[in-house]
Amino acid sequence: MSVCLLLVLLTLTANTQVSSGKSLKLLQEQWRIYTNECIQSFISTPPAAGLVCNRTFDQYVCWPDGSPGTTVNVSCPWYLPWHRKVHQGLVYRVCGADGRWAHGKNTSECEQDDPGQKQYGQILSKFRAMYTVGYSLSLAALTLALAILISFRKLHCMRNNIHMNLFGSFILRAISILIKDVLLDQMNSAQSGPHHFQGQRWVSAQTVSGCRAAMVMMQYSVMANNYWLLVEGLYLHSLLVITVFSERNYFYIYLCIGWGAPLIFVLPWMTVKYLYENEECWERNINMGYWWIIRSPILFAYLINFIIFIRIIKILMSKLKAHQMRYTDYKFRLAKSTLTLIPLLGIHAILFTFVIDESVPKESLLRLIRLFYDLLFSSFQGLLVAILYCFVNKEVQSEMLKKWKRWKLGKDIEEEYRHTHSQTPHAKSGSMAPAMTHECPETPELADTASTESQRLVTGLQNGVSWNRGRVRLQLTSDPQEGASNCSSLTEDICLEERPLNSECSAAVTETNV
Repeated sequence: MSVCLLLVLLTLTANTQVSSGKSLKLLQEQWRIYTNECIQSFISTPPAAGLVCNRTFDQYVCWPDGSPGTTVNVSCPWYLPWHRKVHQGLVYRVCGADGRWAHGKNTSECEQDDPGQKQYGQILSKFRAMYTVGYSLSLAALTLALAILISFRKLHCMRNNIHMNLFGSFILRAISILIKDVLLDQMNSAQSGPHHFQGQRWVSAQTVSGCRAAMVMMQYSVMANNYWLLVEGLYLHSLLVITVFSERNYFYIYLCIGWGAPLIFVLPWMTVKYLYENEECWERNINMGYWWIIRSPILFAYLINFIIFIRIIKILMSKLKAHQMRYTDYKFRLAKSTLTLIPLLGIHAILFTFVIDESVPKESLLRLIRLFYDLLFSSFQGLLVAILYCFVNKEVQSEMLKKWKRWKLGKDIEEEYRHTHSQTPHAKSGSMAPAMTHECPETPELADTASTESQRLVTGLQNGVSWNRGRVRLQLTSDPQEGASNCSSLTEDICLEERPLNSECSAAVTETNV
């Protein structure tokens, strides 16, 4: 059992009149005293003769020298908050015949028998498994969605640029939370186990430093994610309300809000944690006033987005009514727009905004419901956003379909060319010349026309071509103009009809705009 586990048990089960911060400090101080007493006893006791299991301190209890092939028992450590209930209990550990301690130990008599606490711990373990799956799926989907939006230049517009930054904040949030959990587990495992005391302190210091850095990054990414949700709301509101809207100027403001504003709050929080609560991994909020440095700007973003959401719904209702739609169609489109905006603006978070930790006792049903709700939607929100605003987006699907058709068309033409080339008989040029001359006189103009036609067909492989009943369609896609406010594109389809060679040797070219 690790020290961190004891701290968790203390915060969940200890019934004291002092604050949780004082209880934690008291437990840590008593553990340090117990540790020093153990080390002093090792120094004062002369070493045993012969083969023995060496005395050691495994960060939980102090073990004396043990005889090989026996089971050593010691009293439960007195620093446990519930020691008065288990003061007659013992901790057991096997000393092997080779003079080495077994890896495990039996601490069942020293554990507090609290079925409610055990059930609460099992629920928290299930919650962690749930949000780990959610963040992992969101990370994979968001990475793919971001790669798609970046790779297609025609999708580079103001709206999708904001979406890409939002996807990036979701990715950063998922990565930082998963890394933080891994480092917390490493820190817990590093503090449990029979290692040398000084070496164990060095390992723990390295692990704690990395865990604190991950915690700072997690707080920044969570706040940046919420502020990019706010940017999405501000942009939608600006499109609907502002008549003259300069997207380029506003985009720089959005960048400052999304990535710059969180630094204003994370840096002071990091400073006060280092100066006044520089303990463990900074994951515990001993003084809740410091936690409000992070919480208050996030709540502010929730409220602003909720107000924007209400205004957008009112505008949508007025526009739908103006089109004089049927009532069923009106309700369907309004519900569809509302449900689509909820994950984009993070409106789900407003439900338990005012259910704060200070007002809800631990292990209460309301607190568990709020925790489940927050973890479920926060972890899977990135997956929903990636699906709604990338994978099922018609513009994205259209560009991917064009890319697929161009690739498949190129493969078909390449195979057709290889098949035709392999079936063409290799005849002497002298025997072929009369036939060609009889069919179509060989002139310099004809040679230039054939060369130009061949170059055009070869070039078409790069832009996309299709065979359809003796017709070749070349799709020449124009690059989007820089600074364009939409994601539309201009595509020119040039249809070249293959006709038999005649006395005029001409070809018809038809241009159409799609």
